[in-house]
Amino acid sequence: MTEENKPNAVGYKRPPKDRQFRCGQSGNLNGRPKRVRNFKTDMREELSESISIREGGRDISISKQRALIKRLVASAIDGDARSIATLMSFCVRAFGDDNDDQQQAPEDREIVQAFKRHSKAAVTTNSSKE
Repeated sequence: MTEENKPNAVGYKRPPKDRQFRCGQSGNLNGRPKRVRNFKTDMREELSESISIREGGRDISISKQRALIKRLVASAIDGDARSIATLMSFCVRAFGDDNDDQQQAPEDREIVQAFKRHSKAAVTTNSSKE
């Protein structure tokens, strides 16, 4: 009988019987983690938690994110220059330049388009003179 045919042979791809997996049991008992946590998910979860604050003489429950925004806006209204700058940068990032033409009145749109035509014409005449 060769070593490969022995019933209790131990070696490459043949672990000892007491170290082998039991029937119906996998090698990774805990399995793959369901969700990998990173800074972004932790921050979202933390900011979405509710806290209780006093506003207008009564207690209200709002998210931490909402509380931060309320405090930032309040300090900007009080005149804190750093809060104003921070708030404005957040507004630019959040709202961006999402087609302000849709919110303009038709008269305003005509004025802007006329200005654009006029400025293009001025650029072409200046470049032709050079």
